[in-house]
Amino acid sequence: MAPTQLSSGDLIADRRADYARMLAESGNPAAAADLQSQALELAPGWAAGWHELGGYLEAAGDMTAAADAWRKVLTLSPTDVFGAGLKLALAGQSAMPEAPPAEYVAQLFDDYSDRFDTALVEKLGYSVPEQLSAMVAQAAGTDFAFARAIDLGCGTGLFGERIRPHVSWLEGYDLSTGMLAKARAKGLYDALDQADIRFGLPTSGQHREKADLVAAADVFGYFGELRPLFELAAGLTATDGLLAFSLEAGGDDCEWQLQTSLRYRHGEPYVRRLLDETGFEVIEIRRETIRRDGNDLIGGLLVTARRMAGDPSEQAADTAGAEFSPVTLHG
Repeated sequence: MAPTQLSSGDLIADRRADYARMLAESGNPAAAADLQSQALELAPGWAAGWHELGGYLEAAGDMTAAADAWRKVLTLSPTDVFGAGLKLALAGQSAMPEAPPAEYVAQLFDDYSDRFDTALVEKLGYSVPEQLSAMVAQAAGTDFAFARAIDLGCGTGLFGERIRPHVSWLEGYDLSTGMLAKARAKGLYDALDQADIRFGLPTSGQHREKADLVAAADVFGYFGELRPLFELAAGLTATDGLLAFSLEAGGDDCEWQLQTSLRYRHGEPYVRRLLDETGFEVIEIRRETIRRDGNDLIGGLLVTARRMAGDPSEQAADTAGAEFSPVTLHG
């Protein structure tokens, strides 16, 4: 549960929820669900508490009751900052969303920002920035230098740290204000701004120069349908410029699929087809382990592609890159 959602406002309810959490951590989710239900009798308007109850019921194997709890979350928190709609989709109770709610992603990374670098790199063995920057260097060849680069979903700047020595002007965009604050403190970027990249970049930059590198390290895995993102990238990338990104790898028969981690995985044929349709030529796709998740190794696709000149999608892509407006967050 997010730190900002730990309290129900009722001391006894909070105490019961704490005991429920200990029961769940000790391997007794059914007992945890029972005690959490008692807490919610005292604090029925506690959206975070209902979300926690749904998780206990899911772990106990009662998916019907879990789905009811997640529906209650959506009633109490319609912006879905908890991602309850994603859980309902995985349970087969609603349509599969093409992307998570912006409020959910923003809250997730705001809560994670203070420990992000340590947790991701040291504990989960996250290696995308190193691997992707090495692929960019290989694609650029002897001329490993860029006048302008755009880091989509820049986070705390882990990829920016690797690419900064080779870039004259570096822009970063992220949905999370917490992540942007961490990136700003590192002093890596010439410009930083908040944006939900599904809807483009802030209109204040609509006349920006095209970039000769657009990157998205460990970002596209939070989206299912990738076409809007590739169209945005096409509108931002200069002819012969590079696009570099990572994804979690699905099977070749998979276009995109929501996972229990609430991230998406994608199939390589789907990625290749969309890149071609949006004006990019694949340079290289590598299948690599990108991090750990518990005892599991997460396989990924690391991709570099080049923006082609004169393709049929160029005019539409350029318009897409210039005219989208940033999203407004609620809640």
